[in-house]
Amino acid sequence: MKMMQMMRCNFPKMPNDVENYIRFVYEHMDEHCTWTIKFCELIIRSFENEKLYWNEEKVNKYFSYQKYFPFSLLLWERCLFVLHNCVFREDGLPRWPDLMIVVGRGAGKNGYLSFEDFCLLSQAHNIQNYNIDIYATSEDQAMTSFKEIYEVLEKNKAKLSKYFYWNKEVIKNKITRSELRYRTRNADTKDGGRPGKNDFDELHAYENNELIDVANTGLGKIEHPRTTIITTQGDVRDGPLDDEMKDGYDVLDGKMSDNGKLYFFCMLDDKKEVDNEKMWNKPNPSLRFRPDLYEQIKKEYVSYKKRPEKNRAFIVKRMNLIEENKDIAITSWENILSTNRPYIDLIGHECICGIDYAKTSDFVAAGLLFKQNGYRYWICHAWFCKNSKDRHRIKPDLKMWEKMGVLTIVDAVEISPQIVVDWIVEKQSQYSIVKLCIDNFRYTLFSSYLKTIGFDARDKTKVKLVRPSDIMKVVPVIESWFNNQQIIWNDDPFMRWCTNNVKLVDAGKGNQVYDKQEPKSRKTDGFMAFAAAATSDDELQEYNDYPELDVIVL
Repeated sequence: MKMMQMMRCNFPKMPNDVENYIRFVYEHMDEHCTWTIKFCELIIRSFENEKLYWNEEKVNKYFSYQKYFPFSLLLWERCLFVLHNCVFREDGLPRWPDLMIVVGRGAGKNGYLSFEDFCLLSQAHNIQNYNIDIYATSEDQAMTSFKEIYEVLEKNKAKLSKYFYWNKEVIKNKITRSELRYRTRNADTKDGGRPGKNDFDELHAYENNELIDVANTGLGKIEHPRTTIITTQGDVRDGPLDDEMKDGYDVLDGKMSDNGKLYFFCMLDDKKEVDNEKMWNKPNPSLRFRPDLYEQIKKEYVSYKKRPEKNRAFIVKRMNLIEENKDIAITSWENILSTNRPYIDLIGHECICGIDYAKTSDFVAAGLLFKQNGYRYWICHAWFCKNSKDRHRIKPDLKMWEKMGVLTIVDAVEISPQIVVDWIVEKQSQYSIVKLCIDNFRYTLFSSYLKTIGFDARDKTKVKLVRPSDIMKVVPVIESWFNNQQIIWNDDPFMRWCTNNVKLVDAGKGNQVYDKQEPKSRKTDGFMAFAAAATSDDELQEYNDYPELDVIVL
């Protein structure tokens, strides 16, 4: 980005509150992150190249409602409010009906949401039955903005009771008949709704898109449908937050159209910036205006520097960065994501099969490990028993994984070993499976089935019964593969999930073994099948197809 662009003084015609914020960003460039600056550039391009309009009188009417709230919107909040609610396309539809806000804890995102929802319920918005649902994964979180509006109404009862009716479950505008509710129910209970707007609070806690998808299918029945997402960074990986942020990065980088969605991201550009207090404004656009918050963050910073592993929330929540728990994580999320690269042609190549499961009434995973050009390729498939007792605990979208072809949902009391053996037989027609590795205590159930296809444990050249001591030996090997990003398993969310669920446990004498981070909801079968196969990696033929180099004689 050229300095002339960043410091431009001539803007296209745009709402005052939008221009005021963009000018502020350009005047304090070093205290705004790359993504905030890219957001400003995107907005400028939109007003330069599109026919957009807004009603300043309506904008002023909305902002007049601030008198009822115990706070005033800051520059960034006024900018987002106007773009999201007051700017329209030539055909009369909202230009940016969807908004995603990712800011550090304490920036005031719930306060923003409270004000926005109050305005869209009101007669200034003037759309009848414009119902608003606030979603979160916990009732306390879902109620945060609802309670804030409730308290505003209680404190201004004399003036606002003429226009609003409210109790602790619903807030209703008497004139527009628009209602605000908070919800944490299962996706199935929301099918068929007619909202004007959906809010999703703290998206980082959502583990799948089921509730979001069902809620949003109700939009479009009321004019000018909108959504607002507010969140900090979190610890759930490969969920809705990561998906949304990936889309946001692509939009802000100009790689894809915004499709009517505003992405407002605030975070450190580099973890090293945490030691510069001036950079704390990057993840929190409100910090410079809130001295009490600044003092609190200074205290938390001291605690973080003393014991960073015990104060990860400072980096994750305050600075809005992904931070693994290094006490237990087997590798970084960046390394796990690096596995998402396409397979090469492996047909006919030697490989080792790995199998793992805890109970056949839960998950079973099998995979094939290949070695080529210094990389380890892993082709995995998983089976899930539809009648698993842990089904309600499993948060990822298993149906989506089934559509992707990485998992099969089995409608039976358990997953028959024959299903897994059939998969191995299919793969034997494509690849040369030279050995099979399975946990010593898992083999018995599978033994008779595996013998039928040539894998008998009495032949140790064909079957390896994996023991904990074998896993101990391969832990540092797998760590090295991850660190050098030598593992490739294509776009496999099941494998990413399993790997992110694994933790390292001290086994004594400097050794470590793998275990589950949580025994019932965070499964590890896919990764443990991979680890089992890795115990025989040294027996696997490596293929090299580097291009031949011409020899230069000096």
